[in-house]
Amino acid sequence: MADLSIDLAGIRSPNPFWLASAPPTNTGYQVQRAFEAGWGGAVWKTLGDPIINTSARFAAVNFNGQRVAGFNNIELISDRPLDVNLKEIYETKKRFPNHAVIASLMVEPTQYKWHEIVKRVEDVGVDGLELNFGCPHGMAERGMGAASGQQPDLVQAQTTWAKEVATTPVIVKLTPNITDITVVARHAVKGGADAISLINTINSLAGVDIHSWNTIPHVGGKGAHGGYCGPAVKPIALNMLAECARDINVGVPISGIGGISTWQDVVEFMLMGATGIQVCTAAMHHGFRIVEEMIDGLNNYLDDKGLTSVHELIGQSVSRYSNWGDLDLNYQVVARINEDNCINCNKCHIACEDTSHQCIDMLTNAEGKSILQVREEDCVGCNLCSIVCPVDGAIDMIEIENGMAPMSWNDRQKMIGSLNNSYTGAEVIG
Repeated sequence: MADLSIDLAGIRSPNPFWLASAPPTNTGYQVQRAFEAGWGGAVWKTLGDPIINTSARFAAVNFNGQRVAGFNNIELISDRPLDVNLKEIYETKKRFPNHAVIASLMVEPTQYKWHEIVKRVEDVGVDGLELNFGCPHGMAERGMGAASGQQPDLVQAQTTWAKEVATTPVIVKLTPNITDITVVARHAVKGGADAISLINTINSLAGVDIHSWNTIPHVGGKGAHGGYCGPAVKPIALNMLAECARDINVGVPISGIGGISTWQDVVEFMLMGATGIQVCTAAMHHGFRIVEEMIDGLNNYLDDKGLTSVHELIGQSVSRYSNWGDLDLNYQVVARINEDNCINCNKCHIACEDTSHQCIDMLTNAEGKSILQVREEDCVGCNLCSIVCPVDGAIDMIEIENGMAPMSWNDRQKMIGSLNNSYTGAEVIG
């Protein structure tokens, strides 16, 4: 059995599975039950000045039979008194000394406020701090959360203020509601962040009730934008994780968040640079014991790969993530249909004919059977037919040798520039 323990910027936990700052980490009772179930760490629901939450506050997006493909909330930070939370953090850490307890914090952007709350939460024995610059609603209207997270200079300043008095590692949680997350990540590092976590929730409206015309959710007939999470946001989170992981000016450990529901998701996040991961929606949907399946799955995967530690996964796929301008334009794959597995539903033909490159023919073979066949000379290898095919193994994307040397768009532009003797570095697209 492989070693699942992690060390994220000095914060140690018995495994990489942390609960994210959210409703599942609202009380000591919940966090202690989570640790009993197997979670290695928990980021306590964000602490700050007292607030009042609304009713209702959650909504889900179901898609094609899948419940909670996406999850929307308009809940704010902890609405419980700070003293009560601190007492429960102390009791939880005392009972589970080897588990990671991180305090999520959000206060007004002043040096005094950050100094005060950092000192108070560290006095009760937390293992680290997570500065919440990502909450997209409610607190942003008051100049906190994403309102701060969308201003790189403010992220840097507040991180600096927290670090001035912090004695435990400081993680900065980033908002995805921004054009380039690496800009904010770099400023967090300039401010002294020991690690970053991403992504927080995405601005969203879950839906509109077509009968009552109310938003979903609504509070007495009125709605507001909320934060979107769950499996639907995983591709967005993975991209932002990858961009930060490959940015040499970021260069700090990353706690990955965003749509993680299975052990396979965990492996993907760690391969793309996460040292550990945080989960919320899956725990809210399936309960704390979902972590048992994640632990077993990750253990079996590491054993199958012959790896002795989960650390051996971290960042192994980062170098394979590049800019479009560096991709090999002469690399070629084509679709091939396996007649033994094809059920002749024609979905590939329809997709190709209507929305791609019209290269799948409907034919009749020598035995009089209807078959589908790809004209490989016209196939551009877009993958659409294999994506819409309902049968695994019916369509394979095959790499073919075309005799052409690798050449990227950037290589091509350099060559043209050289030939024209007019190349300048500024003309490279990438």
